[in-house]
Amino acid sequence: MIPFTKPGKSDSYDLMGASAARRALEDAGISYEQVQQAFVGYVYGDSTSGQKALYHLGQTGIPVVNVNNNCSTGSSALWLARQAVASGAADCVLALGFEQMNPGALTAMYTDRPDVLGAFADVRDQVQGMPGDGVPMAATYFGGAGTAYVEEFGIDPAVFARISVKSRKHAANNPYAVFRDQVTVEEVLSAPHIFGPLTRLQCCPPTCGAAAAVVCSPEFAKRHGLRSDVVIAAQAMTTDTDSTFKSGDMRKLIGYDMAVEAAGRVYEAAGVGPEDIRVVELHDCFTTNEFLTYESLGLTPVGTAERFVMDGDNTYGGRVVTNPSGGLLSKGHPLGATGLAQCAELVWQLRGEAGNRQVEDVGFALQHNLGLGGACVVTLYAKVDG
Repeated sequence: MIPFTKPGKSDSYDLMGASAARRALEDAGISYEQVQQAFVGYVYGDSTSGQKALYHLGQTGIPVVNVNNNCSTGSSALWLARQAVASGAADCVLALGFEQMNPGALTAMYTDRPDVLGAFADVRDQVQGMPGDGVPMAATYFGGAGTAYVEEFGIDPAVFARISVKSRKHAANNPYAVFRDQVTVEEVLSAPHIFGPLTRLQCCPPTCGAAAAVVCSPEFAKRHGLRSDVVIAAQAMTTDTDSTFKSGDMRKLIGYDMAVEAAGRVYEAAGVGPEDIRVVELHDCFTTNEFLTYESLGLTPVGTAERFVMDGDNTYGGRVVTNPSGGLLSKGHPLGATGLAQCAELVWQLRGEAGNRQVEDVGFALQHNLGLGGACVVTLYAKVDG
């Protein structure tokens, strides 16, 4: 990946994408001419932006598929790359994601056609009423989900602020992260209020950036003398079911059940459980979503996430280090790149190359990437002899 930046501070999307792709190829030890297919993810961009980025590396005639799955776009590109290799359709595939974002909250790009989140908005408004003018759209969903948890379990919503503090501590050791200055719980809570329990310092920033990964078959790696010490042990993508819309639960509306299902499939396929996981990169677009995802991934039992945070089980010295990169909250969230940036961090962790962020005794690493609308991708990486 390349260092993430604030909007207006980055290169154009195609140059960022080309840079991340070159870094991935160099890391893998192959040339672009050896890549047989490419899946390129972005949310805000014209069709064939993927070709625009990759043509900087050459015009080799390979299939280039452009992917858009909201905030899960990067890991959706990775999911497609893995499927292409696993099926035998290709031996070496590039997954690339990038985003050149504008400042400010996410907004709909088109107002002359049905809103893709229309059904979600209907449920949201029935549950918690119409949001006021000027409230960021995404915050109304994730803030509402946090409120639902507070109401059910009677916790102090100030616990969410501790996640922002933890995020900044982790990001301080990540040269790729946007926000590395430390904050206190008091500073987080006193930041401008956004929605529900969320303040500004509990919301991920719009960010520009790019990340990429090379996925190849074991045979390809052996044939070309490539390192093969990190593998995708299992992966699952899920989309919404009836429970998203019929439950009247804001937590389910933002993908809780999708995450439960995807994680369950991954654990079953790999023959491991959450107790085997020492490091996780999960989709902390808002502090409330990180909090809820502790439980949806099975890292802690339902109703115990508050204690999980208060005991420090989500950081170094605890049970599972969550978002050692700083996560979306501090590293940044360029939508199309996020899933592949999570991949990069976890591969570095498994290789022992994460520097001051390194988690001890990492054998498995778990990734969770969520997109409203909706899609959830959970990926389990494993360290093997290779």
